[in-house]
Amino acid sequence: MSKTQERTSTASSNGVPQQGHPAGPITPPRVSARRRRPGVIALSLALIAAGGAGVAVLMLQVGNRTEVVTVVRDVQVGQVVTEDDLGKASLALDPSVKAVHGTDMDSVVGKRAAVELKPGSLLAPSQVTKDSLVKAGEQLVPIGLKPEQVPATALVPGQKVQLVHVPAQGQADSGKTSGTPPETIDGRVVKASTAAPGTGTVVVDVATTAEEGPTAAAWVSAGTLRLVLAAPDGT
Repeated sequence: MSKTQERTSTASSNGVPQQGHPAGPITPPRVSARRRRPGVIALSLALIAAGGAGVAVLMLQVGNRTEVVTVVRDVQVGQVVTEDDLGKASLALDPSVKAVHGTDMDSVVGKRAAVELKPGSLLAPSQVTKDSLVKAGEQLVPIGLKPEQVPATALVPGQKVQLVHVPAQGQADSGKTSGTPPETIDGRVVKASTAAPGTGTVVVDVATTAEEGPTAAAWVSAGTLRLVLAAPDGT
């Protein structure tokens, strides 16, 4: 027996397998399957459902958006509304909100502002009129009211008022009996400004007849005019 065969025989007899020749097939390790948790699956399904519902609501809101007319520039009372004064916006509009639809923009262009229009606001049908606020045969009389003369009720365009002539301070109403009612002129509010900073004075533009306009202006100049609100029915 050669030395090589002797060494091989000796290694085999000692129970040590020859290097490079495995003693037998190697069994691969078993990989245990991951345990599935029902709670995690249920949570995943709930999140997917919630996400789908959110998308559905968003799509519904987008589908219900309405194109409306907006104001992009200041428009004073009585001023003619032009296309440059208006814009359009698409939004989800509550049914209770009255606004001019975008397709009706042409119908309001050329009309006059019945109230002061401010940029960023929606345009309502009642805020414009085809009639001039100062009609033929009328005159516009500006009246300055001190804070104590301004009615607590807000003055709005179209509101009927009376211009009352009162004696100047410190002077008697000579030539008239005490039972004679004061002179009055019927008028209609066209515009009322906000209170001036510092003084609180409010300027009210009142439309009167062309015949009574100069008289009302004279009362204003003399400081003998007072403005009172007429009854709701104008009487």
